[in-house]
Amino acid sequence: MARRDGETPRQQRVILGVTGGIAAYKSAELCRVLIQRGFGVQAVMTSAAQEFIQPLTFAALTGRKVITGLFSSRSSEETLSSAVEHISVAQENDLLVVAPATADILAKFAHGLADDFLTTMYLAFTGPVVLAPAMNTNMWLHRATQTNLDTLRARGHKIVEPEEGFLACGMTGPGRLAEPDWVADAVSAAINRRSDLEGERALITAGPTQEPLDPVRFISNRSSGKMGYALAEAAAERGAEVILVSGSVHLPAPRGVTLVSVRTANEMRDQVFKHLESVTIVIKAAAVADFHLVTVPQQKMKKTSARLSLELDPTPDILAELGRNKKDWLLIGFAAETENLEREARRKLETKNCDMIVANLVGRDDTGFESDQNEVTLALRTGEFVRLPRASKRELADEILDQALQLRRALTAPVHER
Repeated sequence: MARRDGETPRQQRVILGVTGGIAAYKSAELCRVLIQRGFGVQAVMTSAAQEFIQPLTFAALTGRKVITGLFSSRSSEETLSSAVEHISVAQENDLLVVAPATADILAKFAHGLADDFLTTMYLAFTGPVVLAPAMNTNMWLHRATQTNLDTLRARGHKIVEPEEGFLACGMTGPGRLAEPDWVADAVSAAINRRSDLEGERALITAGPTQEPLDPVRFISNRSSGKMGYALAEAAAERGAEVILVSGSVHLPAPRGVTLVSVRTANEMRDQVFKHLESVTIVIKAAAVADFHLVTVPQQKMKKTSARLSLELDPTPDILAELGRNKKDWLLIGFAAETENLEREARRKLETKNCDMIVANLVGRDDTGFESDQNEVTLALRTGEFVRLPRASKRELADEILDQALQLRRALTAPVHER
């Protein structure tokens, strides 16, 4: 609903669905984080969730009644009112987040089953949905669960991938509920969705390239592709037409993005220049291998006790070539460094003719390659450095795009306005 001038903005309201898993205790922390960020929270608990954590916990945190079932048993009047409560809750709130989301609730949502308050309300809810799964590793990897996740992604729901680690069942692997701050980041991004990139055509590269040594071996690097995929997802959600040229990664394609899969640096270079027509933003987030074997043998090299020397040539410098052929697009490159971050970012900005370099220090376990979080420094063509503190890569993606739009305005503004 449009807000009149001078009217106080309405508090954004979130439904927090809590389902039955050992990770339900983390939902209380998520509830606290959401409230700290200014959201009103309405907790909805399944009967199984109440075996792990009491409704009183969420009532104390939110200051609101916790919904625990479709029907009240206290009076006929309350029972009649609660019969349609799932409709009113669906209409009064802006976003639904379910954490933990068990395999059971994912299956029910995917197939439209409605046998309790949460599943019935879900069918009546028309706003954005964020799901944070948590379960045993084998359950997470089961084909049925993955098929249900594909269905929910295609429906436009945001899946906050579980972390890998030691699980309550004793196994080690993917399935641990994502940290509450990361789930809250996804909620903030979904509920504050913008359309400021409508009309833009973004070409984004992501992931590592693989340069073959023989038919079974290759040279590559530790890039997971998570930053590039987060940028592609953020740009698409903000209205851009996005072409994602990706090396080999283990990530689902973001919804609404055209994915072009490549393997080698030469293949990536060819696909980048093939799709340059009408682009307005080029973001080179891929970690392209710097060297490739001069001549790749047709057969597998046999292991011997002798020392082996390889003759390597440089791979094409895609970013430099884009800079030399730059038109009116915004060109953004990435720099992974181990020292002298600002100096190296500025050097790369100038030598590659970029508008922005996103630089980060690598070699740490908690940020950078393979991590879900990062902290970066932006070197801008205007001469400024902007430091973005540690955050989820999805959150950083929006901040990088924000800076890109500000940079474009600064570069295109009349001289007297700069």
